[in-house]
Amino acid sequence: PRRRRRRHPHHWGPTCSREKVKCIEVIQAYINRIRAINPIVNAIVAERFENALAEAQQVDNWLAEGSEDEKTLEETVPFLGVPFTVKEAFSLEGLPNSSGLVNRKNVIATTDAVVVANLRKAGAIPLGVTNCSELCMWYESNNKLYGITRNPYSVDRIVGGSSGGEACIIAAAGSLMGVGSDIGGSIRMPAFFNGVFGHKPSAGLVPNNGQFPNAEHQRIDFLCTGPICRYAEDLIPMLKVMAGPNISKIKVDEKVSISKMKFYSMEHDGGSPFLSRVDKELTDVQRKVVDFLEIQYGVQVQHVQIHK
Repeated sequence: PRRRRRRHPHHWGPTCSREKVKCIEVIQAYINRIRAINPIVNAIVAERFENALAEAQQVDNWLAEGSEDEKTLEETVPFLGVPFTVKEAFSLEGLPNSSGLVNRKNVIATTDAVVVANLRKAGAIPLGVTNCSELCMWYESNNKLYGITRNPYSVDRIVGGSSGGEACIIAAAGSLMGVGSDIGGSIRMPAFFNGVFGHKPSAGLVPNNGQFPNAEHQRIDFLCTGPICRYAEDLIPMLKVMAGPNISKIKVDEKVSISKMKFYSMEHDGGSPFLSRVDKELTDVQRKVVDFLEIQYGVQVQHVQIHK
């Protein structure tokens, strides 16, 4: 899909009010795009288009009343009328919540996951749920319930996992932003494979409640819920909404001094026979990043090795 400069998600709410762009027109445009592209990429596995259009009409009716000024809208509903999608592993009321597991094929969510509820409270409108790997434990978004999701840039290639459906539909311009989860790269790999932006927050910052499988014991320190976006500048606004009150735990708006940060680099896993070798092109690019950080910011990048 060709990239174009567009208005970003957290600007859409005021736009609907100020520029007379109807929310229902925005939602309909994304629904049309999904209907056109999804038969090819198989990213959306269940939709709620009728409900989304009804909710968009409610937004337009509310804005037409003019009861709230623009500043209030930005503060209380920063994603008003913005379409988003949700990894199927998360509960979205009325839609499947199987995580690609055959014995959960009839499980329908009766409530929203906390992060989904937070986004809806901020005015965002969910369009549907997206494919993932079975039990979210593989780097390819493929399972026996929904099949495989294909890369929008080359359908012969995979989208990564386990949040691959999310990254795919965002890259294919069928959604502006989405909810993913990450325990070992499940946001980061799909974002990389599809050319979009994702963030794995610090553990415990964004609530994991309402996803399957959830984390227990040591996994709590690794499983994180986070945003996937088409534009990098939307990561922080999304994170603020998804985290809810927990966002006060970090200084998200404080400027960071890169020269004072710690950086680590690991080029490979030590040569395990059970894993694919890292492509030389990736290793070369990683080394260029290390050189840039050390020269530009004077940091000392620490090289990490896994000891057997």
